[in-house]
Amino acid sequence: MSKIRDFVKIYFKRHYGIINYFNEQIVTFATMEFSSKLLEKAVSEISQLPGIGKRTALRLVLHLLKQPKEQTAFLTQALVAMREEIKFCESCHNISDTLICEICSNKNRNHEIVCVVEDIRDVMAIENTGQFKGIYHVLGGKISPIDGVGPSQLKIASLVEKVKSGKLTEVIFALSSTMEGDTTNFYIYKQIFDSDIVISTIARGIAVGDELEYADEVTLGRSILQRLPFEKAIKNN
Repeated sequence: MSKIRDFVKIYFKRHYGIINYFNEQIVTFATMEFSSKLLEKAVSEISQLPGIGKRTALRLVLHLLKQPKEQTAFLTQALVAMREEIKFCESCHNISDTLICEICSNKNRNHEIVCVVEDIRDVMAIENTGQFKGIYHVLGGKISPIDGVGPSQLKIASLVEKVKSGKLTEVIFALSSTMEGDTTNFYIYKQIFDSDIVISTIARGIAVGDELEYADEVTLGRSILQRLPFEKAIKNN
């Protein structure tokens, strides 16, 4: 609490010239008081979602209470159906409604070129550019020893199997330009570099340290079109 008190003192001194704010009393923040345990539980559950605090969760719950019961039922049914019925493509591990996703089952796609991405958000980001006509391989994350994520916890083995099947002509690394992303790229490269295929990476139009999902569509599209041989990218780094 002393750090909070000192911060408040510095803030008011800097902006208002006030030193003895609240007569040097420790500042405390009121906790939420709920008139209903059901309301409290709903707020608590929703606030566990990323980027949702208690106050935002409360606004969402109160909004739902104002809506017709059918609207809340539709939301509940959609969430339950998604959680129980959603599948992962047996080929690329993308989220799908069927055993083989629409991209992998599309005969108009080039099935000899595979773009390796971290998760579904990256697939959506690249698809929005309209520049890539191959298929994907979703790893489900990046190698990160600090977070306890190793190669065995990602979909790397199935990618290596695809390469060794001899059906691919190119593998494109499209992971985020972070230390974890580069580490994952290099690990996979060491597993497949002796295969008779082109191994490339998206051009560094994506700034180093940026997450792929936040890149604008033009930059991301150009990165896909201007991809580089992975070996060249290693030398440049």
